[in-house]
Amino acid sequence: MNDTSKRREFLKLAGLATAGVMGAAATVDVQKAAAQAAPDSLLRTVLDRGKLIVGTGSTNAPWHFENDAGELVGMDITMGRILAKGLFDDPTMVDFVMQDPAQRIPNVTTNKVDISIQFMTMTAQRSQLINFSRPYYVEGIALLTLPTAENKTFDKLLAGGSATRISILQNVDAEANVHIVLPESQVMQIDTQANVLQALESKRVDAAAVDLSTVRWLASRNPDRYFDAGKSWFSMLYGAALRQGDLDWLTFVNASFATAMFGHETALYDAAFKDYFGLEPPARHPGFPVI
Repeated sequence: MNDTSKRREFLKLAGLATAGVMGAAATVDVQKAAAQAAPDSLLRTVLDRGKLIVGTGSTNAPWHFENDAGELVGMDITMGRILAKGLFDDPTMVDFVMQDPAQRIPNVTTNKVDISIQFMTMTAQRSQLINFSRPYYVEGIALLTLPTAENKTFDKLLAGGSATRISILQNVDAEANVHIVLPESQVMQIDTQANVLQALESKRVDAAAVDLSTVRWLASRNPDRYFDAGKSWFSMLYGAALRQGDLDWLTFVNASFATAMFGHETALYDAAFKDYFGLEPPARHPGFPVI
């Protein structure tokens, strides 16, 4: 191959690479996109309607709650806005329908909402009723302590043995779940999450075992009042719920979530992750996919 041929080959390859990168930024005509979806797909319905309808809640920070200005915010709300941006290039083109957690599946299967995004744990049993999106958060159990306590870290709690007292929301597996990481601890099962935290604040226990997201939310918002003991376990996946039998809609949702978490449009997800959990998302590095 002579120098001219080499140069032509280089320019050809460079052009292909540039087309791939620039194509990610190209806008897509909504009507053309709708025409590609199956006639009975919710993707076409939502695009034709001009707005997304998301079932969610309003009383559980940091997932879905009203801020001081009365605006509905939270990580679940951000995921809905990510979908709206993917659909209409406008994160505001979404209506949020308040629903009880018990309605997360029924409202999807009866088409009252397009999707439920409401801190829903993925399980094989639920997957028999609805499709789950790819996970958008890995929840877990974590330990919340007092910043002034001598035994505020997990290592100190573990060293305390049978003298360590832990509060947790009452359920059939509560004691066993705590004993996974603190096998000798005393476990106090309590009726409400508010009372689980109150037991910690009144120093009746040394730590409260609550959701990891709750620990991060409270510790980042109130560092003078709460401390993250530095231990989490028992991973649970949060995913959005969609109607079964609609591959186009499921594929769109998964692609939108993946792009927002790992691709070239991470601004909304990153800002929410930092705001609600007090953490910077891990850096994404081009090359081998980690998604």
